Amino acid sequence: MKFQKTHGLALATVMLSLVAHAQPAIFKDADYKLGEKLIAESKCVACHVSKVGGDGSAIYKPQGRINTAAFLRGMVEQCNTELNLGMFPEDVNSVAAVLNRDHYKFK
Repeated sequence: MKFQKTHGLALATVMLSLVAHAQPAIFKDADYKLGEKLIAESKCVACHVSKVGGDGSAIYKPQGRINTAAFLRGMVEQCNTELNLGMFPEDVNSVAAVLNRDHYKFK
């Protein structure tokens, strides 16, 4: 039993490592927990709902005008600037990394 728990933990660690490596190099130092927190605190979803309706997820269109990780990061920076959110560059990068992981999946 102990071996199975250790083996499962090792497998989970390897899988998380692979997921992190699947992200584009632009997001290599991203803090995903911080990105998730900033998305919630900045009320991103509420803003997206006001723009596109529904649950706001229609704003994420990987085949639309945002077609690279760099453009995604730029869009987050644009929101940061327009809405005066006060995020630092590493904050913007963390938010963009979470959006990429959850919606865009750029490699």
